[in-house]
Amino acid sequence: MRTRTRTPLYGLLAGLLLLGAGLFLPASAARAADNGTWGVFPTPPAGAAMTDRAYFFHQGAAGTAVADSATIINSSDRELTFQVFATDAVNTPSGGAFALLPVETKPKDIGTWIALAPEAAGTVTVPPKGRKDVPFTVKVPSDATPGDHVGGIVVLNTEVEGVREEGKVQVGVKRSVGARLYFRVPGPVTAGLSVQDVRVSRSAPALPWIQDARATITYALVNRGNVVVEPRVTVSAEGLFGREVLDRPARELKLVLLPGQRVELTEPWPDAPQSDWVTVRVAAGAAAHPDLVSAAEADFVAVPWPAAGALLVLAGACTALWALHRRRARDARLPASAPDVARVR
Repeated sequence: MRTRTRTPLYGLLAGLLLLGAGLFLPASAARAADNGTWGVFPTPPAGAAMTDRAYFFHQGAAGTAVADSATIINSSDRELTFQVFATDAVNTPSGGAFALLPVETKPKDIGTWIALAPEAAGTVTVPPKGRKDVPFTVKVPSDATPGDHVGGIVVLNTEVEGVREEGKVQVGVKRSVGARLYFRVPGPVTAGLSVQDVRVSRSAPALPWIQDARATITYALVNRGNVVVEPRVTVSAEGLFGREVLDRPARELKLVLLPGQRVELTEPWPDAPQSDWVTVRVAAGAAAHPDLVSAAEADFVAVPWPAAGALLVLAGACTALWALHRRRARDARLPASAPDVARVR
């Protein structure tokens, strides 16, 4: 993640204000969070150099406490100082990437349950090629709701690593990495998934049927349950008379959709119909929940507008020529008018 800081052009870097860049991690990550210079991961067992845990996963009833430890590793040749904090996880609205909230955004869920050891309350300094263990405790509130609560332990480098211009301000760049933390509170759990707002945008070539028309299918997925869901999506489309024009079988999105989150996704369609009445259907489910199925549809009319416009112009011109021809033919059939005769007395 890059956490950006800003100051006016005449300001000092020491006074840069942290901005909300968020922390983005691949949904399918199966290793410690590491940017090549430092990393953070669940503390290995005593005597082990590395952990076999890709992330933190715990469960505990409301009112209980669970202890664990995060390990910060410094792979560089110099001492590094970090700010360590706990926060909530979200999905980015567009694309659904897993993200941990930045330091200036106050958590509202599991990030408020996590208490770091007193020695990590300020900053933590890690020697070159060294490591530092940071114990923490997850204190589950007595009113915690059942289901999955997702957050993480974030390690933010206190050093500004670079500066770049953005308009009339300078932007200082800081980096951070975070280890995910999944926590389940026992009780009634419900998997919920909804497909919403399916729509299609098209881009047709000027000369139809010489080049392919392109379309983009946009839809939203909403997790209405209280457990994480890894959606799999099927996209299909039918033309007039039920003719199949698109059939993409179910596939995993490699997306962890968190409870209560809504994400918007897109599906490119490079060879969309150029002339048809089409119904697009998006269906979603999850391999871990076989009975979880949702679908939504949208209709659109595919018309090659440039060609249609040219045909309309041509039809209008032909109609005008035909009307002119008929008028001239009608005028030719009318009798000639008698000339005026002057009266002579």
